[in-house]
This record gives sequence, C-alpha cells and structure tokens, in this order.
Amino acid sequence: MKTDIGITEKNRKAVSDSLSKLLADEFVLYTKTRNAHWNVQGQDFFDKHKFFEMLYEQSDSLMDRVAERIRQLGATSPATLKSFLSLTKLKETDGQKNDSLFFIEDLLNDHETIIKEMRDNITPYAEKYKDSGTSDFITGLMEEHEKIAWLLRAHFLQK
Repeated sequence: MKTDIGITEKNRKAVSDSLSKLLADEFVLYTKTRNAHWNVQGQDFFDKHKFFEMLYEQSDSLMDRVAERIRQLGATSPATLKSFLSLTKLKETDGQKNDSLFFIEDLLNDHETIIKEMRDNITPYAEKYKDSGTSDFITGLMEEHEKIAWLLRAHFLQK
C-alpha cells in the first residue's frame, strides 16, 4: 500500500536516503563498539568490558530505531554489510591497539561525527523536506549520542 503521510514522495525519498547513511554509520559504530567489548585489554579490562557492553546495547537500540524510521517513511532500510560500507563515512580501525583509551577515543570521534551530521540535518528535515517528525526524531537521537559522547569524554582528563 502507498505511504500517504503528508510528505511528498520526493521529500520522503530524500529523507530516507539521508537516514540510510545514518543507519550505515550507526551499524558501523555498533560493530566498532562490539569490537571494543570483545578485544579490550589492560588493567581496566573488566570495567571497560562492561562499559562497552552497555554502549553496544544502546547502539543496537539506536540503530533499530533509525531503520524503523526509514520504514515509516515508506522506504526499505539498507541491511547488508556491502550497503553499509558504501554509505558510511566512519572508518574502521586496524586492530593493532586494544587498550581502552584507544577504543574510547575512536568511539568518541565517531559519536561526534554522527552528532554533527544529525545537527546539520535537523532544520532541513523540517523546513526543506516538510518532515517535522524526522526532525524531532533526529533531535532526540542526537541527544542520546551527546550523552554517550559525554560518557566517553569523561575518561580523559580536561586541560
């Protein structure tokens, strides 16, 4: 059945294409967080192992919500590794470092990249594409990423 929610097909496609890129970033971030959970080493292993577990569980929820938003707009969510890797702007790490601060800094950079991209899209979703629902959705998602970034940033001494 055709999606008729008061947003033109052209605008729904533009928003869902943008959200597909976000979904790819969320999936890569989820995978990187799982990697940190599985491979962290050091004196703080147990604490960071549990910390990364909490983060990947949150990441899984965020990723699922983005995929569902794409479906609400009438589009199909990308769901293959190939599609995610072609859409993401995040970079995988080489796996040569397994200490917690390396993982934390890398994950923090990725969360901040996603936050900036979301912030840039809030107004266009509402104004250019007439999709206040996605604008509001992204605002809430961004706030969750900001909290995670704060939790990651707190591991570093402030100068």
